[in-house]
Amino acid sequence: MRLALALILCAATPAVAQVADLVDRSQLRVCADPANLPLSAQDGSGFENRIAELIAARLDVPLTYTWFPQVNGFIRQTLSVGKCDVVIGYAQGDEQVLNTNHYYTSTHVLVVKADGPLAGVTQLSDPALTEAKIGVVAGAPPTTHVARLGLMKNAKPYNLMTDRRVEDPAGDMLRDVEDGTTDAALLWGPIGGPKAKDYPDLKVIPLLNEAATPRLFYRITMGVRAGEDNWKRELNSLIRRNQDEIDAILRDAGVPLVDDYGTALKAGN
Repeated sequence: MRLALALILCAATPAVAQVADLVDRSQLRVCADPANLPLSAQDGSGFENRIAELIAARLDVPLTYTWFPQVNGFIRQTLSVGKCDVVIGYAQGDEQVLNTNHYYTSTHVLVVKADGPLAGVTQLSDPALTEAKIGVVAGAPPTTHVARLGLMKNAKPYNLMTDRRVEDPAGDMLRDVEDGTTDAALLWGPIGGPKAKDYPDLKVIPLLNEAATPRLFYRITMGVRAGEDNWKRELNSLIRRNQDEIDAILRDAGVPLVDDYGTALKAGN
């Protein structure tokens, strides 16, 4: 078994070396969605843009972008074909990329009226949600919980994979809570938390007490091409040495940071 693995690794060495040569050390080439606020935007206002700026500054190279909507085919048509060398935010474990160490962990959130009857809810199984109209992202992990708990009868679905240059499902969800169309919205925290800052009468509740599957928290990494292990290690070192500044960027944006197991807010939140 070990011999077979060694032979496979030896056979793969030339290809790996060839892939690694694609990294352009004269600049930090990032692929990102041009209209995916609060994460990334072509005007540089997303928190992933700010993290990219930090990394480029530490590398002492200019920052350049390839813009492409983060829909099906994003990695295949950008990172995989060498148009960039890193995607700043990518969920740990996705096989389309080689993941760096994670630089933050976050969870899904429930967004409600701060002075409303749902402001004290901390779990989706709370009886207060039984008759609530909940906005859900179709196909997202919380939807499975909503269905299992019998809450889909009043749920309002919103699109998951969209071109955010023309659609804003997260914004629509928050506006619907704001005007009373729905009573609550279930969103990925790094989207819901920052966007809710524009709605001071809304409350963001990180979902830290959901024991059932699927899990609602995810560790977020940077994604590079398979085989680019030296580049991955370099980014890992940059993440480790600049973690406090990365955390500060995320907190300033409104991203709910949690521990690696999604059970408690990270110290400092």
